[in-house]
Amino acid sequence: MNFDLSGFGPALAAGTLMTVQLALSALCVGLVLGLLGAFAKTSPYKPLQWLGGTYSTLVRGVPELLWVLLIYFGTVGLMRGLAEILGMESLELSPFAAGVIALGLCFGAYATEVFRGAILAIPKGHREAGQALGLSKGRILWRLVMPQMWRIALPGLGNLFMILMKDTALVSVIGLNELMRRSQIAVTASKEPFTFYMVAAFIYLGLTVIAMIGLHFLEKRASRGFKRSEA
Repeated sequence: MNFDLSGFGPALAAGTLMTVQLALSALCVGLVLGLLGAFAKTSPYKPLQWLGGTYSTLVRGVPELLWVLLIYFGTVGLMRGLAEILGMESLELSPFAAGVIALGLCFGAYATEVFRGAILAIPKGHREAGQALGLSKGRILWRLVMPQMWRIALPGLGNLFMILMKDTALVSVIGLNELMRRSQIAVTASKEPFTFYMVAAFIYLGLTVIAMIGLHFLEKRASRGFKRSEA
């Protein structure tokens, strides 16, 4: 088996960097959407519950690849209309932006359920204790609910991020030069599919291991003060 990268090493490195940037950007968007969705679904107001439930169900019911295509090609007319309003010749959504929106949208839908489960797992007595101490709703949210919710949700969010990391390969269909597309270009030029796809597999595996180490650190840090000492 020939592992000579035929000069495509820098291209694969650039594709790896693009993959990491895409995953982290989509993660940020997804976390915000997930939190908003979870707070909406656990809200006492029916319209917000309906809005959060609709978002979660609708997005999870459509394949991620289809969301990537819909957002990238479906915004063409919208971008043209916006360009006319702004007096610009052309305006289009870049493959990176479309990928971030699509993957962030999908991550957020699944994160909504993770955050919702974490919120429901927090004992109601903790909120009541905060009210008894005279804390405002905002302080109860940030000082009592959020830290516990984060700790409970971390394992589920970690699994979702692993999936998100692999789903970045879907954005190659709209021309983003991330790792998978760089590998495909290298395969086309070198006629060595096994070599470059194997290299890509090891890179994805390496990114997963790094993410797992980071997740373990976050879980350990978030669990400080919650572990019971053994008698």
